[in-house]
Amino acid sequence: MAEPMNAEGAGAGSGAGAGPVALRISPLAHLAERMRTAAVTGPRGVTLTEWPFSTMVNLRVDPASEAADRIEKSLGAPLPRQCGHTTASGAHTVLWLGPDEWLVLSQAEGTDGTAVAAGLRAALGADPGSVVDVSANRTTLELSGPAARQVLEKGCPLDLHPRAFGPGHAVSTTVGPVAALLWQVDDAPTYRLLPRSSFADYLARWLIDAMSEYRGPELP
Repeated sequence: MAEPMNAEGAGAGSGAGAGPVALRISPLAHLAERMRTAAVTGPRGVTLTEWPFSTMVNLRVDPASEAADRIEKSLGAPLPRQCGHTTASGAHTVLWLGPDEWLVLSQAEGTDGTAVAAGLRAALGADPGSVVDVSANRTTLELSGPAARQVLEKGCPLDLHPRAFGPGHAVSTTVGPVAALLWQVDDAPTYRLLPRSSFADYLARWLIDAMSEYRGPELP
C-alpha cells in the first residue's frame, strides 16, 4: 500500500528543517491500518489502498483549436473526445470530463502538479482556456481483486459489467452517497476512485464496510 507520507520525508516530528512536502499527510493516513486489515484474499478477494499526492491538473480548451494540438504534443497523447474515454502516454493519463474539459493525471518521477501545469500553460499560450493544478483537491483510492466490481455495485448506479465498462473507461458517478471519478485500470479488475479529499474518509469507510461480507463463504 502507498504510504501516507511521501518518499522524501517522515512524520511531523522529523525535525524543524523538514519542508512542507515532506510533512504533508494524506487524507486517509488515519485509515491506513484499517484498509490493510480489511483486505480479503482468495477467489472472493478484494483490497483497498490509497494512492496519495497524485499529480492532477484540470484542463479546459477548445478541442478543435490549435492550442489543443499543442497540448496534445506536450502530453504525447490525444485528448479523449468521448464521454468515459481515457488516453495515455508514458506517465500521463488523460480523463474526459466534458466536451472541452479533461483531468490530466501524471506519475512522472520527480515532477509535481506545478511542473505539469506549467508545461500545459506554456502549450496553451494566450489562447482561450485554463490550466489549474488540482492535486490537493482529490485523493485516489484503489479497489482491486476478483470481488472489486461486486463491492462497487452495492452503491454505484453504473452498469459495471465488462460488456459496458472496462479497462480505460472513466466517468463521474457516485459510490454510496459520495461523488467520485471512477476509472477502471485493468481487468483484474482494478478501479481507481478519485473523491474530493473532504469526502475521502466517508468513502473509504463505506468501501471497507462493503468489503466485509466477502470474508465469508459464498452463499449458494
